[in-house]
Amino acid sequence: MADFHQNGNITTLHNLRTNDSASLSRDLQSFATSRKISLILPSLFSELEGDALPNILHELAQVPYLHRIIIGLDRANEEQFRSAKQFFSRLPQQHIVIWNDSPRMQAIDARLAGLGLGPCEPGKGKNVWSCLGYLMACQDSAVVAIHDCDIVTYEKDMLARLVYPVANPNFPYQVSKGFYPRIGDGKINGRVSRMLVSPILIALKKVIGDRDYIDFLRSFRYPLSGEFAMRTSILPDLRMPSDWGLEIGLLSEAWRNLARKSVCQVEIADNYDHKHQDLSPEDKSTGLSRMSIDICKSIFRKLATDGTVFTEETFRTLKATYYRTALDLLEDFYHDARMNGLTVDRHQEERSVEMFAENITLAGRIYLENPAETPFIPTWARVHAADPDLMRDRKAAAELDYAEIS
Repeated sequence: MADFHQNGNITTLHNLRTNDSASLSRDLQSFATSRKISLILPSLFSELEGDALPNILHELAQVPYLHRIIIGLDRANEEQFRSAKQFFSRLPQQHIVIWNDSPRMQAIDARLAGLGLGPCEPGKGKNVWSCLGYLMACQDSAVVAIHDCDIVTYEKDMLARLVYPVANPNFPYQVSKGFYPRIGDGKINGRVSRMLVSPILIALKKVIGDRDYIDFLRSFRYPLSGEFAMRTSILPDLRMPSDWGLEIGLLSEAWRNLARKSVCQVEIADNYDHKHQDLSPEDKSTGLSRMSIDICKSIFRKLATDGTVFTEETFRTLKATYYRTALDLLEDFYHDARMNGLTVDRHQEERSVEMFAENITLAGRIYLENPAETPFIPTWARVHAADPDLMRDRKAAAELDYAEIS
């Protein structure tokens, strides 16, 4: 994907294959002497039993510039927490496993609920939010990166390229987002990004007209990538979605809070593959079906806060426009795949488009029925204002769990 293209909205940092990973690592070690770099790994216990995470840890063990690694562990009992501590003990960097389901952490969540700030829906958003709170309580990192624990093609160079733009003190970037091609097993992957997000943004522009927010999202080559790096100064006011709209929600926060020149996307890999979700057309509460609904709601809510008025007629028109746009893009992806010796299952792709079209109207109906819904976890700035001791107590609870349960 080596080229020089800039979209004029956000900066794109390419991999021109003219610099080696050792040089990047040396630069990052130099930056890290005064700007400590931490990494957050939101993880399910089930991922410890998969093929991807052992290799991720093998690669991370070779990273010299990381100050701290924070692992947020979800869906684990006490025995599984013990197992996770042992599993991650191979990391040479300072690290902690936060047991999000522990009695101590649940008591902290109850305090939040008593303040009217919870409980929050369990999931990746809450996991990342919890880890960010721990990081801010440590008060010693200038840069934080986040990536998933199911990347089967992981290499340490991905992390170096992801954090470099925000770690370099001479660069202006507050947020860096990774992009890459999603290919594997001889086919093009990334159905939700290709067959939902890209065409719905095109369709929205046709239906509701030009919006800066739409142009901003369209500037990202892979808007649903889970790889972010940020300067920690922006974290206290960051609103985290608790549903599956996390990646779109974080981009929306970047658009709301930051100048365009403070946001960049960076090419971090020649190939990327991770765990694939089921389409789940019969079950709207799981798989790509739920993901598509949450993404659509996230986009609709953000446009509404920017002054867009939605009606049932708007969503009916949007569904029809999306459907035609997505089928046109399917032809483009088929030709691209064919020229590169890859395949696209056109029947399955059209099934995806049909389900996404149905879910666009469902998400619109949910929004119209409850436009005041706020599926955001409170910002840490608001939590601190409501209970100045909570962040510190949450950090202490995580460390007591880690120290006492062995």
